[in-house]
Amino acid sequence: MTPILKTCAALSAIKLGKALHGYVVKQGHFSCQSVSKALLNMYAKCGELDECNKIFGQMGYRDTVIWNIILSGFSGSQTNNDKVMKLFSAMHTGGEAKPSPVTFAIIFPVYARVGYIDAGKCIHSYVIKSGIETNNLVGNSLVSMYAKCGLVFYDAFTAFNSISQKDAVSWNAIIAGFAENRFINDALKLFDESFAYWSGREIHCYVLRRSELVADVSVCNFLVSFYLRLGQTEEAESFFQRMNSRDLVSWNAIISGYASNGEWLKALDSFYRLLSVDKIGPDCVTILSIIPACACLQNLQVGKSIHGYVFRHPRLYEDVAVGNAMVSFYAKCNNVGASSKTFLTMDQRDLISWNSMLDSFAESGYNTEFFNLLWRMFTEGLMLDSVTILIIIRFCATLLRANKVKETHGYAIKAGFLQDDIVPTIGNALLDACFDTDITTWNLLVCVYAENDCPDQTLYFFQQLQAQGMKPDAVTIIGLLPVCAHIASNNFLRQCHGYVVRACLDDVRLKGALLDLYAKCGVIACAYRLFQSSPYKDLVMFTAMVGGFAMHGMGEEALMVFSHMLEMGLKPDHVIMTAVLSACSHSGLVREGLKIFYSIEEVHGMKPTMEQYACVVDLLARGGLVDDAFSFVTRMPVKANAKIWGTLLGACRTHHKVELGHLVAGHLFEVEADNIGNYVVMSNLYAAEARWDQVVEVRRLMRTRDLKKEAGCSWIEVERRKNTFVAGDSSHPERGIIYSTLSILDQQIKEPVRA
Repeated sequence: MTPILKTCAALSAIKLGKALHGYVVKQGHFSCQSVSKALLNMYAKCGELDECNKIFGQMGYRDTVIWNIILSGFSGSQTNNDKVMKLFSAMHTGGEAKPSPVTFAIIFPVYARVGYIDAGKCIHSYVIKSGIETNNLVGNSLVSMYAKCGLVFYDAFTAFNSISQKDAVSWNAIIAGFAENRFINDALKLFDESFAYWSGREIHCYVLRRSELVADVSVCNFLVSFYLRLGQTEEAESFFQRMNSRDLVSWNAIISGYASNGEWLKALDSFYRLLSVDKIGPDCVTILSIIPACACLQNLQVGKSIHGYVFRHPRLYEDVAVGNAMVSFYAKCNNVGASSKTFLTMDQRDLISWNSMLDSFAESGYNTEFFNLLWRMFTEGLMLDSVTILIIIRFCATLLRANKVKETHGYAIKAGFLQDDIVPTIGNALLDACFDTDITTWNLLVCVYAENDCPDQTLYFFQQLQAQGMKPDAVTIIGLLPVCAHIASNNFLRQCHGYVVRACLDDVRLKGALLDLYAKCGVIACAYRLFQSSPYKDLVMFTAMVGGFAMHGMGEEALMVFSHMLEMGLKPDHVIMTAVLSACSHSGLVREGLKIFYSIEEVHGMKPTMEQYACVVDLLARGGLVDDAFSFVTRMPVKANAKIWGTLLGACRTHHKVELGHLVAGHLFEVEADNIGNYVVMSNLYAAEARWDQVVEVRRLMRTRDLKKEAGCSWIEVERRKNTFVAGDSSHPERGIIYSTLSILDQQIKEPVRA
């Protein structure tokens, strides 16, 4: 019976499964554990969750497999997230069955789906205590959970590194995580590592099939180094233990590999084993590998023993790199005296030696010694490098010497360091020097980059903020929201809105910003729902809603909201008056728009702004009253600006008012002579009336003033991916199909609509 039920589950044959269920009950086989499990699994796989829940309730003893089946069944539906979490809680607290790796692989995606990252982290700590964080299933699901919650840089990557035997799913999860969180370069780097890993495994298999290669110590050394460079310490250790013979390169590879992967104790153990091997003694590479391990372990005693060994061997003592390593070691162990003594006894020193000693003084707060050594570097004619600059900046930052940081910054610019690959390093150091990286600092960075139309940098700092363990507040989200409009991402906007709801950020300004962004992203229905659901509406909320309706040409709705605001007793300002005028303009409500305009001064006691005058000109022009618009401009109490004349010129082109357009263009070019758009509109106006000599004249003016039209650019988000289009672009491999389709669409748009 059990195999048949499994087949029904695999084929989703629910009718046959139910018939078998009836047969099982009649025959009294339900009490059989394997049969009841098979029935439960069949209903879970077929999505019959009510029956599944009923059978689960009838089962007396529930082992881990049974819990996993019921969890898996409910986790398949996004509407049952709460049920899955309740079931897991019942499983954990009941003590009847212990969660297995499969259990965690089922529930972590659910926590990622609902964004309960704090609860996910609590379960992660339970996983660590249980000692199963190295399991592939658990590790892969953890990586995916953290990545989907935006915590890819630290949490997801740490979970990835904890997986002992990484498979293709592990690599895919971390690469996808970096890519989805816009860390494209890191994703590509990991992809290269993944490709290298599987290629290396193939080479390893080939070596094992060839006895002469297995016996070649250089080939084996390469494989050990290969695995260690990719962080596969267990595979490297296993292969190292099976090597028939080892030379000094073998030992150096395993010691340096352990050290570079943070396995400090294993590195020390391997070093001691090397010392016990006859006829093989450590060389400079060995010392340079083991000393950092001693520094990280703060093991001063072992470090001193190694230093003594160095003293007894001139070939090591005379090596500058070894001396530098010893200077750095003593500095990290807070023994500045020994560090300075080692530095002074070195026969030869390079810039690394000086930087190591300088860093030692800086880290230990030896201010006088730091400046004396820096002065000595200048007097001896040493050329500072980027490392020296970083040390100086961080040292001055600890002293709160902003003027010295600025001087160092100026030196870095003059020396050309900010043009090299180390720009991010020095830039980050300057950031650390100038600010305490609290939430206010990160908010400032997010807002500054967002306001300057730098969406990628804005998102980078937003991700860094979260990577630092800080929680975005209302100011963060308000600063971030303009990016949603800039990249036209409805999905990202909804994520921000979801975070606002989950974090209970009850801020009126934030709701107004969300409303405005929903409107700008074309989701006016969501904007209006948000407006209606807000119990407290201030002027900002009303302005955002009116502006949203204006953008969508919904003038009557905008006037309705504006009237409601006036009934509530709220006094309008210039911003909302401009929004109402814009709504009337985009909807052709000329009479209502003029009434609103004259009420600005007569009813509300405000002087109209230039932008409001421009709205009236646009209102009249869109209504076909171009002559009235020109008359209105000439009667304005203030001198018209380029925006007003530009609006009027566009109206002349639309309504074929060539002579008036020529007159308007004269005024416009006096105010704004270098705007390429004005010349293009004028040229198109003449071209539409076949006045080719005047078209040539306008083009000549453009050339004499060296004006060039920038290529148009637009973008759209499809399936969470931003697609950018640039006018005249010919780089796409299917450009022929694209441009022919555009031509067809253009023709269809211009064709008159047939009733």
